[in-house]
Amino acid sequence: MTKAPTPRTRVKRLHEKAAYDADTIKAVLDAQPLAHIGHLIDGAPAVTPTLHWREGDRVYWHGSAASRMIKAATGQPVCLTVTLLDGLVLARSGLEHSVNFRSVMVFGVAEAVTDQAAKARHLEVMMEQMYPGRWAQLRPMTAQELKATAVLSLPISEASAKIGAGMPTDPPGDMDWPVWAGLVGIRQVLDDAQPDGTPKGPAPQIRRF
Repeated sequence: MTKAPTPRTRVKRLHEKAAYDADTIKAVLDAQPLAHIGHLIDGAPAVTPTLHWREGDRVYWHGSAASRMIKAATGQPVCLTVTLLDGLVLARSGLEHSVNFRSVMVFGVAEAVTDQAAKARHLEVMMEQMYPGRWAQLRPMTAQELKATAVLSLPISEASAKIGAGMPTDPPGDMDWPVWAGLVGIRQVLDDAQPDGTPKGPAPQIRRF
């Protein structure tokens, strides 16, 4: 698991917002299933949004085995990022406005899961983390579906978190300026499940992020 910051993970600007401990990094990864994977394709930078999940000290994501993005990432250095927007911070001057957030960056070489049984287990973990109890209810995955799906992972060994929280920090000379200042919180909310018109069982359990 991540230890002291490396030259890539050390937060240089607003370093007081940095966190390098395993618990903080894992908590941010677990709180947001959407990640962005940065890598090179034909020498040009590309960033791919994808669902991710964590198992112990590794983070995983999946995609089509035929995907150009997946092929470009496999065995190559990548940067996986996760960000949660927690609030809008309104100050008394434009440049003091900010946001509250939680973010993580993980660096490493993307490793492909090649064993088919292991790949199936990882996909089951992904599904069960998001929809507890659902995997056993689904039509079993076919061998062709499994073959057509790639699973990649990174060790969470070179990573850092950056967290912004709190009210605006206006300089003392601005405190009497006659404008509203404060915080507008942002929450991620799941709506009620809506059936597709042919329900054949109870509504699914869905993990509350």
